[in-house]
Amino acid sequence: MKVMSGTRSGASIFIAVLCRPSLWITALTQVSRLTPRRWWARAPFLPVPTREYIRFRVLTQYGERGHELLAADVLSYLRWLKDLR
Repeated sequence: MKVMSGTRSGASIFIAVLCRPSLWITALTQVSRLTPRRWWARAPFLPVPTREYIRFRVLTQYGERGHELLAADVLSYLRWLKDLR
């Protein structure tokens, strides 16, 4: 498996968050915090976290490299962040 199996994993995460309006503010806050500065100057020209950060998070969460990032786990993470507020 790849870290984020491309568009499919990213799209499933986006749709999962989109279907949960209660997590929108938390998700937008995290996107703004995790988006690298001058993201528009580097490919893929999207405001997304760096591959290095995603790899680190996958390794610390699943304990192995190359595990697929699951939408359910991202939603769990966002709920945890929301509860901290």
